[in-house]
This record gives sequence, structure tokens and C-alpha cells, in this order.
Amino acid sequence: MKRNPTLLKTDVEVPLTIAVKAINEQGEAVDKYIACERPLTVYLNWQPIVTLMTLGARAESLALGYLKNQGFISDVKQLESVIIDWDVNSAAVLTKESTADLDEKLSEKTVTTGCGQGTVYGGFMDGLDEINLPQPQLKQSMIYRLLKNINEYNETYKNAGAVHGCGLCKEDQITGFVEDVGRHNAVDTLAGEMWLNQEAGYDKLFYTTGRLTSEMVIKVAKMGIPVLLSRSGATQMGLELAQKLGITMIARAKGRHFLVYNGAENIEFDDMPPKRAAK
Repeated sequence: MKRNPTLLKTDVEVPLTIAVKAINEQGEAVDKYIACERPLTVYLNWQPIVTLMTLGARAESLALGYLKNQGFISDVKQLESVIIDWDVNSAAVLTKESTADLDEKLSEKTVTTGCGQGTVYGGFMDGLDEINLPQPQLKQSMIYRLLKNINEYNETYKNAGAVHGCGLCKEDQITGFVEDVGRHNAVDTLAGEMWLNQEAGYDKLFYTTGRLTSEMVIKVAKMGIPVLLSRSGATQMGLELAQKLGITMIARAKGRHFLVYNGAENIEFDDMPPKRAAK
């Protein structure tokens, strides 16, 4: 579906990397790139909500995804405009009506383990009991193809390191990809784009280079995505929530290796190496 036509897109491009000099292990001066990092203060109807440290890519989607995932806005039709101003490092999201219970939500916050984020608010857990995710059947061979295809992305990481990447995938194809200094910024950016486009998540997989923590599982569940795939590991609370919400959780996925922590019954192991004959 098309983007909400009343929404004014105002974000502008900023450099994602910067050229610097470094000294290598041989004592030689070398030209390298490092990832940019800049603050972005998100305002809702001119009230400051949070300051995110971000790479700066697709700031409009990041601000909207953050506000949606935190429970500050639920209906895309409420949006009036988004104003990105890198001169003052701000993202101002305006709605057609005032946001109810804003002060109450801001008063309920929890410090988290999430890199690039650090806080979730009172509305973050709302609606989890209403989520009903499908249980798609996945082939092992398709997972291998997806992991191979994802290697074509991570451009900023290849150039400068120091960032996380997240991908929205349909079978073995990547339909959206974003990098940021924190994995939660990356997932919020994709969530914002899905929300604006009113794109369904039931037929998608979500890939991340970051840990599968409780916050990551909740955000993917709110996006309606039933499969979570990571190059990194999982936490105990992340696993418990994946089991509760019915998310197929696949971690330590790289090359031809992965570990299914939840939803193994949804995997068809069709690309198994031949077993060694017993001696």
C-alpha cells in the first residue's frame, strides 16, 4: 500500500561515514573510514521524548518507528507531519490531535540492555496478549540462501565497522535493509517504514546482526513478523518471550551454521550433510 499521503517527508541525507587517518600495526599511516554518530532528539507534538544516538540514515522512519514501538502512536492516520532538522539534530513528529496520557507514559520507563536505546516506556508492553502470529514452514536450504544474500548488504559495516544491520526479508530475498549504531535504531527504522506503508509482516522474516533480547523479540512481534534470525546469540528473557509469542527464533546464523532456539518444528531440514559412516 502507498505511504500515508498527508505525511510530509522532510528528512535529508547526512554522511554515514567520515574519512580519518589511523596508524596500523606496522606504524604506518593509513586512510580509513569510521561510522558517524549523531544525536537525534525525537519530539512528539513539540514535547521531547528521547534522544537517540544514530548513524542518521532514514531519520524520519527511525523517529516514527520508535514512537510506534514504544506505544506513543498507534494509528498511522493520526500523523500530520515529520520535520527533520539536522542543524539542531531533531525529529519533530506532529499529530492531528494531542496524544493522550503522554505524561503518564513518559513517567513509566525502564532502563534496558539495548545498545543505542537504553530506555523503554509504559506503552511498550501494551497489546502483546493480542498478538497472534502465523507459524510459517521454512526450509533449511532457504535459510542458507538468505544468509548468502544478506552478505551483499552491510555496506557501512564493511566500510567502517561499528554498526548493526537489520533486514526485512521475504523468503531468501531482502526487501529492506538499514544500518545504525544501535540495533534498536535499525529495527525501529524498518518498523516505521512498514507502518507508513501499511505493510504486513506475516510473510516476512526479520534479520539482525544484534542479540535477540526481550526488546528485540517484542518489537518484531509488534511488526507481525513470525521469524527472527540473528548472527548473534539470544538471552533467556528473549527466548521466553519468543516461546510465549510463537516466534521462530534462529540465532548464531552465519554461513551454513545456525541454532534454532524456538520453532524447530517449523524447519524442514532439507540440506543436511551426509552422515559419516560408523567405523
